[in-house]
Amino acid sequence: MSPSTRGREVERYEPLEDDRVRCAVCPRRCVVPPGERGVCDVRQNDGGRFELLTYGRAVSTAIDPIEKKPLFHFAPGARVLSVAARGCNFECDFCQNYRIAIEHEDVPEQSFPPAELADAAEERSCEGIAYTYTEPTIFLEYALDTMRETGEDTCNVFVSNGYMTEETATQLATELDAINIDIKGHTEFYRKRCAVPDPAPIYDAAETLADAGVHVEITNLVIPDENDDPEVVRERMAWIREELGPGTPVHFSRFRPAYRMQDVPPTPIATLESLMDVAREEGLYHVYCGNVPGHESESTDCPDCGTCVIKRQGFEIRSYDLEDGGCPSCGRPIEVAGTEWSRGAESTGSRRRLRF
Repeated sequence: MSPSTRGREVERYEPLEDDRVRCAVCPRRCVVPPGERGVCDVRQNDGGRFELLTYGRAVSTAIDPIEKKPLFHFAPGARVLSVAARGCNFECDFCQNYRIAIEHEDVPEQSFPPAELADAAEERSCEGIAYTYTEPTIFLEYALDTMRETGEDTCNVFVSNGYMTEETATQLATELDAINIDIKGHTEFYRKRCAVPDPAPIYDAAETLADAGVHVEITNLVIPDENDDPEVVRERMAWIREELGPGTPVHFSRFRPAYRMQDVPPTPIATLESLMDVAREEGLYHVYCGNVPGHESESTDCPDCGTCVIKRQGFEIRSYDLEDGGCPSCGRPIEVAGTEWSRGAESTGSRRRLRF
């Protein structure tokens, strides 16, 4: 591997005695002796200099609709160049990308430095770059340097577990446009299924990012008999309403058997719909069902009059009908950000439609 794309010094760490270092990127704050790595396995202490081993090394790239992230209220219809580097700070029993996130030691990597990644997004007519598939916080410097290479005509979005320090969230907010945070369950679920002792920093990071003006959406992966308690979900929905705002889009995503949980059945759609009702009862305006193609909740309706303002089929937008940022029928404002990156927007009077 080229020296120019390996060993980038980590931006957030504290030197300690005996050439040890303390990482400040995620809340684990690993203390790492010389020659060793943190829990994520991609940040290594090289004689007191803490380095990111995956800098400029992509393990997966693809062009996706931004709705696949899922981001439903940011840059509707935009195409994003998705990129991942190996590694994670979680070890989820249900990980769909475990081969690149957890069991990644021998996964093939491609040299893809930040400037080339930014150029590739433009060359492939993408409106943005999505840092996704694995946990982007773990390749923070790679992501940040790529964001710094992009111009104002390119948006940058994270798909994240949200497990980052407040310092990381504050730094990230200076470059990031939007984030989908996957809140996986209650504290015991995180301990049992994700090897995470305390999920509290996830909520703190979400607040920090939202307060800084980053567009935030929340995903809840629902696993039968694991994290589907309606009262626990109700408490989380109340927190979202109170701390992030009732217009925060919330996605309830269907679990499908994966990794170490092959024996657990897919989530019943009725369970998802019941939890969606809980979210609405708690005052959230925009609630969606994920991993259920064709579900009626794919589209965005006006919370007041029920008019469909963004019609989706799968991850494709069929129509986008807002007048001056509001419902064309009753005028209620609809929370949609990043419209400057919306794909194929065509002005028709004060109404905008997307061309496909």
